[in-house]
Amino acid sequence: MLDEAEENARETVRSRVTPSVFDAIERFVGACSRWGRVSNLVSAADRARLWERHVLDSLQLVPLAEGAGPVWVDLGSGGGFPGIVVAIAREGTDMTLIEANRKKSAFLLQAAAEAGVKVRVRPQRIEAVEPFVADVVSARALASLDTLIRLAAPFFGPDTIGLFPKGKDAPLETDTAHLRHDFTASLIPSLTEDSSIVRVTGLRTVS
Repeated sequence: MLDEAEENARETVRSRVTPSVFDAIERFVGACSRWGRVSNLVSAADRARLWERHVLDSLQLVPLAEGAGPVWVDLGSGGGFPGIVVAIAREGTDMTLIEANRKKSAFLLQAAAEAGVKVRVRPQRIEAVEPFVADVVSARALASLDTLIRLAAPFFGPDTIGLFPKGKDAPLETDTAHLRHDFTASLIPSLTEDSSIVRVTGLRTVS
């Protein structure tokens, strides 16, 4: 049984997507809940707030990639946020999920299958994946922006967009990253309180 905040978040998601997309996301959320009860993959606190803290947070990345091509790579995909949610909600997305933890990689494959969405899962460290140019690169709750840009750089081409949800220190992290990396950043207010999504474009050189 969902509490009021979680039910409101679920209904907000329902209002923003098509019925078939909502059904697929709901199946994915169900998989997260089931796996979380039998493993440490999803904490009890996260299971209680999957719609509010994770699904909505992931879904807000989709319009920020408007106009970009289909190839999307999600770094350190963990429990599938935002990667699987984006793959479900963004029609035609060619999603690669990179996750070194074998248990989490197995979950990602199973959860994607339950949701009926095709993704590619790379059970490797990010640095070990053979680079390819993506249209969009994302990472959530993985590392500082400076480190994220270093890890994401091999997947950037001239027109690649980076989408990196960050907390209240997003401006400071952006300033720090600019000391070592050459890029353009836009800080977009997040649905999560005191948070921003750092939208990175024009990544040119990495020292």
